[in-house]
Amino acid sequence: PILYSYFRSSCSWRVRIALALKGISYDLVPVNLIKDGGQQFSAEFKAVNPMQQVPALKIDGITLSQSLAIINYLEETRPIPRLLPQDPKKRAQVRMIADHIASGIQPLQNLGILKQIGEKKTEWAQNCITSGFQALEQILQHTAGQYCVGDEVSMADLCLAPQVANAERFKVDMGPYPTITRINKALLELEAFKVSHPSRQPDTPAELRA
Repeated sequence: PILYSYFRSSCSWRVRIALALKGISYDLVPVNLIKDGGQQFSAEFKAVNPMQQVPALKIDGITLSQSLAIINYLEETRPIPRLLPQDPKKRAQVRMIADHIASGIQPLQNLGILKQIGEKKTEWAQNCITSGFQALEQILQHTAGQYCVGDEVSMADLCLAPQVANAERFKVDMGPYPTITRINKALLELEAFKVSHPSRQPDTPAELRA
C-alpha cells in the first residue's frame, strides 16, 4: 500500500491510525499542503486524487480517497481488530460520531476554508469546533465507556483524536468538554495513536517533532 499523507492533516491521521491498528505496513508519500502553493494541486497528485486532497491510499489495485471510505474498506477487507462494533445500535452510534466530526466539524475549519476566511481564521475555527464539541460532549455522555462508544476503539475514536489536536492548535478552551478530554487522553496512550501522531511523521518539520 501507498499512503499519500500530510503530517498535520487530521483526515490523513485517521487513516494512519487505522493502518497502525490493523498492522498494515505501507509506503508513505508526503504531500505538503502549503509548500509550492500546495503540492496537492500538482498535475501528478491530481491524477491520484482528482479532489486534490489528502489522504489517498493505493491498495489492492485500487486508489481510494476520503478517509472514512478508506477506513471502511480496510474494515471490510481486514476486519481484525474491528473498528465497527457488531451490535447494530453501537455501530450506528460509531458512524454518527464519525460523521459528526468528519462532516460537521473538520471541513468547516480545514486549510482551504481558513484561507478564504483570512484574518479572522482563528476565531472562525474556534467557533466551528466549539459548536461541534458542545453537541459531541452531550452525545458522548450517552455512548462513551473508556472510548467514544463503549470500551473498544472504533472509527469514532479515529476521528476524535485528530479533531482534538485541531482544537488545541486553534487554542480552543477544552474545559467544557471533560468527556472528550478524557477519551482523547486514553487514546493518545495507545501505540497506534502514538506512531501515527503528526509529531512523528517522516514529513514533520524538525521544530514540531516529538
